[in-house]
Amino acid sequence: MKLVLGQDQQELRATVKSFLAGLSPREGHRPEVYARLNGELGLSGLIIPEEYGGAGAGLTELAVVLEETGAALLPGPFLANALAALTLTQVPDKELLTAVAEGRLTATVAPLPGGSGLVTASRDGEALVDGRLAQVVNAGEADVLLAPVTRHDGVALVAIDLTGQGVTRTPLTTLDLTRSQAEVVLEGARGRVLGSPPDGIALERAWNLFSVALAAEQLGVMRASLEAIVGYAKIRVAFGRYIGSYQGVKHKLADMHCKLEQAESIVRYAAWAADESPDDLPEASALAQAYVGRACFEVARDHLLLHGGIGFTWEHDAHLYYKRAKADEVLLGPPRTHRERLADLLEL
Repeated sequence: MKLVLGQDQQELRATVKSFLAGLSPREGHRPEVYARLNGELGLSGLIIPEEYGGAGAGLTELAVVLEETGAALLPGPFLANALAALTLTQVPDKELLTAVAEGRLTATVAPLPGGSGLVTASRDGEALVDGRLAQVVNAGEADVLLAPVTRHDGVALVAIDLTGQGVTRTPLTTLDLTRSQAEVVLEGARGRVLGSPPDGIALERAWNLFSVALAAEQLGVMRASLEAIVGYAKIRVAFGRYIGSYQGVKHKLADMHCKLEQAESIVRYAAWAADESPDDLPEASALAQAYVGRACFEVARDHLLLHGGIGFTWEHDAHLYYKRAKADEVLLGPPRTHRERLADLLEL
């Protein structure tokens, strides 16, 4: 088991961090930045196998990238597209994988693996999908939606064209100002069936990969929050002393650091399990969301509180990290659902 990043992974981190330096989450999604992220760095195809035009990297490398995009609160559909790519690695489709790898197509995902509530009928060899999804991450920027859809013979994964007829996307006002969501209503929307695993193994594994990928982003939010408040504690003076010299502040920063260290170990282990030990992935992914989701929110909360009055102002970025952490905490279900999943897997 190797939980320490190698030289190539460290260089990947440095490259992504350098690219994202100077970008502000307040600017919102900038298509030209997203295009450069994919065109210059090839990150949209990072996790996609080489035979489909991707880099063939593992989840460990994707986790490194997501940690940096999380630290920068990168707006745009990068996480959603990465989750879609992870799904497609489990239910391969050459056309979609190649388009995503080349950056020609942006995809997002609906709830997995429990089902989306969408239904479909076949007509002239085409899936026609009906239903409503209350919240889909980055649906407004995506070209294709991957969703489990109920058919007469079970559940199938369907790629739905979000730019075609029968699709209505309504932007939502959400807590996280740096990541868009939309309601998607489908009325005879055109789709293509990608697979229909009878036991749901492929969709279950995709869900586990989602949990690890999201935990990597949360780790980045934690690291950026801690670095920001430590820097502030070294320069902010209150009652004639730097606030970092007060014991109460020291204790809080130490607690935040411990949570970060534990979260990093969990994320590195879960990513390793995804790449090298698939049998350990279900437990590792459940642990990742059971711990990292809540820890991320607590670190972002303390980051906000320790900034004092300035942390509560609209002009400071502290509230953006707080909101991203809270939104991420429940994106794949609240921590208690993952604790229950972990308990079931361990037969507790």
